[in-house]
Amino acid sequence: MLPFTIDQFLGVFEHYNQAIWPMHIVAYILGIAVIILAAKETRYSNQMISVALACFWGWMGIVYHLMYFSTINRAALGFGILFIIQAILWLVFGVVRPKLAFRVAANPYALTGLALIAYAMLIYPLLGTLLGHGYPHSPSFGVAPCPTTIFTFGLLLCTSARVPKTVLVIPFIWSLIGFSAALVLGVREDIGLLVAGMLSVGLLLWRDRTTIHAGKRERYA
Repeated sequence: MLPFTIDQFLGVFEHYNQAIWPMHIVAYILGIAVIILAAKETRYSNQMISVALACFWGWMGIVYHLMYFSTINRAALGFGILFIIQAILWLVFGVVRPKLAFRVAANPYALTGLALIAYAMLIYPLLGTLLGHGYPHSPSFGVAPCPTTIFTFGLLLCTSARVPKTVLVIPFIWSLIGFSAALVLGVREDIGLLVAGMLSVGLLLWRDRTTIHAGKRERYA
């Protein structure tokens, strides 16, 4: 049993979305910029994408979880800490010790990643509206955990080097937590969260395994 009702859950999003407007527009602009940077590599594109991810996850940890969701769920305090840790990991592995290399390429991994990104930014909010909990009662890309986690998994599939397993742990854990809550609350668009987590982690592990067996270095076409 969850310590809150569906009405309380959607009520938090209503207050949260109204309070932070127009951050939703900023989030979408940042998301589009990230996609462009992944498609057109520049000298510092990997670092800029990593900073953007850190901004997304840091915002959700501090503002959404700690300031809003914690008002109806004490577990949100722990969630907030996890999201802040994830934001730090993006900076560590993307800027301080850069190991993340983003690139949109014509391969099954990147194409799957782009499909997940499209789901997070476009299809997710449309489904929410069709299912009766559209804006402002719905999670929004860039400022709410579930669609942003789906976007994150999609972006990680658009990489050209091995993704450190450390950065996969918290997003995967959230994919399980978010999906379990979705079943209870009836937020059916979050079924895509579990699909994104299972599919992305599986594909990334498979990509690394097959590449090692093929005797290649940590670069992918």
